[in-house]
Amino acid sequence: MRTGSSLSVSAYTPRRRHHHRYTAAWFYIIILIAITSVDVVIAKDCANLLTIPISISSRIGSGASGRSVPLRVARGGTNDDEAVSNENESTDNMKQPLLTNAHAEAAPSTAPATDTSNWRTKLRNVVFPIYGEEMTKFLLIGSIKFFVILALTITRDNKDTMVVTECGAEAIAFLKIYGVLPAATMFIGIYSKMASILDKKPLFYATCIPFFAFFFLFDAIIYPNRGSIQPSLSTVQSIMRVSPSGGGASAIFSKLFANWTSALFYIVAEVYSSVSVGILFWQYANDVVSVSQAKRFYPLFAQMSGIAPIVAGQYVVRYASRAKDFGQSLRRLTWMVNFSGLMICLFYRWSNAYIEKTAGVSEDAKDDSARGEMLVKQKKKKKSKMTMIESARFLASSEYLRLIATLVVGYGLSINFTEIMWKSIVKRQYPNPLDYQRFMGNFSSVVGFSTCIVIFLGVQAIRILGWRIGALATPMVMACLAIPYFSSILIGLDSPQQLRIAVIFGTLNSLLSKTTKYALFDPTTQMAYIPLDDESKVKGKAAIEVLGSRIGKSGGSLVQQFLVLVFGNIISAAPVLVVLYYSVLGWWAYSAHRLSSLFYARTATQERNKED
Repeated sequence: MRTGSSLSVSAYTPRRRHHHRYTAAWFYIIILIAITSVDVVIAKDCANLLTIPISISSRIGSGASGRSVPLRVARGGTNDDEAVSNENESTDNMKQPLLTNAHAEAAPSTAPATDTSNWRTKLRNVVFPIYGEEMTKFLLIGSIKFFVILALTITRDNKDTMVVTECGAEAIAFLKIYGVLPAATMFIGIYSKMASILDKKPLFYATCIPFFAFFFLFDAIIYPNRGSIQPSLSTVQSIMRVSPSGGGASAIFSKLFANWTSALFYIVAEVYSSVSVGILFWQYANDVVSVSQAKRFYPLFAQMSGIAPIVAGQYVVRYASRAKDFGQSLRRLTWMVNFSGLMICLFYRWSNAYIEKTAGVSEDAKDDSARGEMLVKQKKKKKSKMTMIESARFLASSEYLRLIATLVVGYGLSINFTEIMWKSIVKRQYPNPLDYQRFMGNFSSVVGFSTCIVIFLGVQAIRILGWRIGALATPMVMACLAIPYFSSILIGLDSPQQLRIAVIFGTLNSLLSKTTKYALFDPTTQMAYIPLDDESKVKGKAAIEVLGSRIGKSGGSLVQQFLVLVFGNIISAAPVLVVLYYSVLGWWAYSAHRLSSLFYARTATQERNKED
């Protein structure tokens, strides 16, 4: 069987290139048609299932979220959006002085001459500034992003459904400390070793395929036999001498041991969520997309990341959650997850074949051809080996990388302080696994839909106000959103009405925090990697994306474990969480401000070097 690394440039004919373009083009046409048909349904269902009044729900859909559509091309200020990547921000902020006119080169030579009086041309430049042969490259790479997010959304919602309904939301705090963090540490060690041995194509497949193989085996073998391979809860409780009606850490551990298969699924899905976007997609995109293309490609990649959760959420709501039991629902989810994994590998192979065919011939800009030469050189160049300890020292020796890590850790801590409590009260309202799964499916759809809308505003904010404002926006927004949410918790959850209000505010807080994160935090953070050298990008990024986010979330879980031991439950510890939450946001904002100064300085130096 032919692998991606064995693709022959000569074997990639123009006929096949057009076939790939049309295949991807038809795929997106179908997706866009599907989206228009589900948008109204999403708003209606979320108004009911999320217990949000229709007036509030419509407000969310119209202005709250979203992945921003594109940027301007001809003027060169196109910015990033969403889980947007490194290069976009570098093109936006790194060139603050260039945002006015220096980037006329951003528009490729294949783009038609723009007539300022022609509104259609202007609209095309804003909405879809991709032209000529760039279309094939964009669709192939963008398809990878779509399926990465599709699989991520389904596995994320499924892991929460299993653990929260079987073990309780409090179990998440323990899993992130004693399961996810060690697994992420182990992964980054293995990945660093593989990166020193394998070329980029085999490394991609070796990183991607094991995750989807696990999801397949879990559905086919592990879950159907869980009754025979898992001990009963009563057996575990008797061994651990835990009262069936008791609480605390011992009761949580007994549930995790009794449901260890669900805990294992949670751990693997959490590691995949860190690896898939940061390492599988953005690392590849940053290698093969030039800076001038990134200004136009990345905002549209963000839109794809907004569409994928809509599709995933409605697949769960309309099909998977309608199964007769959770086992059948899991089977339906696994079908889609493994189909996504297959598509990721296929589109990665096709995009590599196309790029190899056209490398060095692009007329987009000088940096395009420079990247093409770099791709060829990287195949011949032997990668320097770096141990895990050396990687940690390398990260610690760079203030720039430390500040990026601070942003990632800050988000992980702050979102963890609010999310576990939110999932706990959602479980109180939806104790049935299929009902909980349906709720989370609708929530994911709303997040994707709102992100598609809001990202346009985020892109414009970064383009007009600069990288610093984009980086500071997320902690500021989260600070405001948490006020009504924490207030509803502090008031009490004694009555059904109070519980419903807390769920509404918690859902809005989580929804808009995630939307802001996708629209502003991800783009600015990813763009911060652009001024770095190749070694810092690959190994520093891997350490930050996996360990940084894990340390942030696991650190938040560790704090909450301690609070549960002191106060008895996480609700009683809410006043302390409020103080910790706002302290983290302040630390995060300070680091973002400091990083912005270094970012502007490095990108300006990089621009001068390119001009020379």
